[in-house]
Amino acid sequence: MKMITALIKPFKLDEVREALANIGINGMTVTESKGIGRQKGHVEMYRAAEYTIDFVPKLKVEIVVKQELVEPVIELILKHARTEKIGDGKIMVTSLENVVRIRTGEQGVDAI
Repeated sequence: MKMITALIKPFKLDEVREALANIGINGMTVTESKGIGRQKGHVEMYRAAEYTIDFVPKLKVEIVVKQELVEPVIELILKHARTEKIGDGKIMVTSLENVVRIRTGEQGVDAI
């Protein structure tokens, strides 16, 4: 089992979620986050004053999948979250030792 964590632009969430649902992945966790990277923030105007926004808003999407779904999910996220502009985000894949469904006690792939 793998945990796929994608940091994406907020306005891309619906497109990514719908694409994941089309391949049968309905479970995910979405968290609002802020980050700084190569984009280095941006400048905004408010009441004629400039403000530097160092941390850019992103969404952290976490999905647990079987090993064989890792590459299709990555390709799907790349296709639907990409704007081809700086700040599109990142995709990280980590191994999971175990997953336990609290309600039933199921473990491993059965708990996904």
